Amino acid sequence: MKNLLWSVLLWGWAASAGAQSSTVCNADGTVTFRYWNKSAKTVSVDVQFAGRHAMALDADSVWTATLGPAAPDMYPYCFIVDGVSIMDPANPNYFPNEGFKNSLLEIPGNGTLPHDICDVPHGRMEYVHYYSKSLGGTNNAVVYLPPSYMSEQQKRYPVFYLISGTTDTEEVYYKVGRVNYILDNLIASKQAKDMIVVLPYGNPTKLQPRRQEGDGMPQTHFGGDVFSLDLINDLMPYIEKNFRTKADRDHRAIGGFSRGGNQALYNGLANLDKFSYLCSYSSFTSTDIPGVYDHAAETNKKIHLFWLGVGTDDFLYGNARDYMQFLDDKGIVSVKEFTNDKFGHTWMNAKYFLSKTLPLLFNKKAAEEARKTAKPAPAATGKEPQFTPGVMARMFPRPIISPDYDDQGVTFRFKAPDAAKVELECEMLSEPILMTKDTSGVWSTKLTDYLFDTFKYCFVVDGTRVADPCNMFLSPDQGFKYSIADNPASPFNFASQGDIPHGRTGYDLDRREAWYMSPMSPRRMTFPKFIQLVPGKGDTMESWFKVGGADAIADRLLADGKTKPCIMTTSNLDFMGQSGMPQMPGFSPKVLRADDYPTWTQRRRALTKLLIELGKEPNPTFPGGGGMWGGPGQPEN
Repeated sequence: MKNLLWSVLLWGWAASAGAQSSTVCNADGTVTFRYWNKSAKTVSVDVQFAGRHAMALDADSVWTATLGPAAPDMYPYCFIVDGVSIMDPANPNYFPNEGFKNSLLEIPGNGTLPHDICDVPHGRMEYVHYYSKSLGGTNNAVVYLPPSYMSEQQKRYPVFYLISGTTDTEEVYYKVGRVNYILDNLIASKQAKDMIVVLPYGNPTKLQPRRQEGDGMPQTHFGGDVFSLDLINDLMPYIEKNFRTKADRDHRAIGGFSRGGNQALYNGLANLDKFSYLCSYSSFTSTDIPGVYDHAAETNKKIHLFWLGVGTDDFLYGNARDYMQFLDDKGIVSVKEFTNDKFGHTWMNAKYFLSKTLPLLFNKKAAEEARKTAKPAPAATGKEPQFTPGVMARMFPRPIISPDYDDQGVTFRFKAPDAAKVELECEMLSEPILMTKDTSGVWSTKLTDYLFDTFKYCFVVDGTRVADPCNMFLSPDQGFKYSIADNPASPFNFASQGDIPHGRTGYDLDRREAWYMSPMSPRRMTFPKFIQLVPGKGDTMESWFKVGGADAIADRLLADGKTKPCIMTTSNLDFMGQSGMPQMPGFSPKVLRADDYPTWTQRRRALTKLLIELGKEPNPTFPGGGGMWGGPGQPEN
């Protein structure tokens, strides 16, 4: 029955085309960028492989530039319109981040790159939410399950905790780092072990409902911080309770990029009773961890793999090299890798380093061979760049909070000292409203209504729409990507839901399909209610969840006893009555179409009403079975 219900979700899914990007990859390796804007005075394109270049305007108000050639890979880029950075409104693919808003350009490798999407079995990506006592609220993570996870129900798996960099969200190692596709390819070619990969959010204080200016600044010290406490005391127990893991130090690895590498090394070295594989990509960590560095022989016995990679053109190269030298001097064995052709501190390096380490994880023989051939740190030249507090302050200035909620309303802020006019545009307003500028060049306005509504908004800067650079929550639209205003204190926001069971949400970026499964009772088998959520015009398969909050609404209502277990999907369920599949008793999928409601507030209310109505209907049960997909606190087997 469990497998039958999974086939219900998977059978009949078909790919749907997303919006067409304005970027064109030419046969000679160059890339042509196009951007339409008839009101802009100057436009440049800023792309990682070429830097910033002015664009030329044609008679049709299209700005163009051809750059390159560039090697096949993935590159972030943006347009600079009259001094303001914006994403490419014609590109559906973007870089998830707390601050900067970039689009993603992919120059395909045609199967030659580790992250290429190849014709191999693919794993699953699940978005999970869990109550964190350390944070005092709900935290987020993304989980990769290998292709065999659903078919081999008795199998347990090692776990790799993989942390993104400074200002990144938990999605970045998925949507930019492509860990799932890299691992799919390696598993298919038998170069890597089957494993679960957990992608935590490295800066969880930004999720708290009430923050002060400066909260959520990048961390520079670890040990006793909220992230570390959450990782060890909340996230790891959640993963081991809800997934089929091998819960011992020989089957746990931890790694990360940039700040995530620092977090990974510190927490790995401080918890060698829990981790035996440590990886750092473009990073370093504290040289003061008690009981580790001054006991080299004992430490070397505990660590199966200590892997460090950095680019020689990385601004962290000096610090990373010094740390490698420190380990060598202490007699602690580390495997080192260097690059000089991937533009320094970039996700091109992060993906490359990941492809080099995944084959060594949970493979003691391969890891030992790598340790035997480990080379010493390169000699210092005295010219290596160093990451100082001053550099930190320049790269990460104190953030502006927007949207900023209080009991009276919500304030929006945007810094644009040179702009002549900035307006707030949102779906709750019939027309944009003018914002006012202070002496520091920050424009602001406050809405006293809509405090607990969820809505899309943007700033209009001298006629050009701009997403809020201070808000990491973006609406995953096909075209221009609006920011999302969603009060963390709302009862249907994960941040304020408290210690309740949560379902899982997954997105298939290839099929352009999404699904949600609510937590199920472990006591007896039940058929859940099925709901088809139809995206609206301009929406994507992520919209009903990331803007509509469908998963948070279902979790809250289920915890309050106002609805029953359900499966919600953007997949078309009409095929079930025509496919010859066995019909399930009482199966009657409900359909909710976004375009039937003009705003996301109305859509959320319609979904809430539907879920409450379904909660009053009888639900066929099948006694004697275990919990479907595992109930709260139950392993999935």
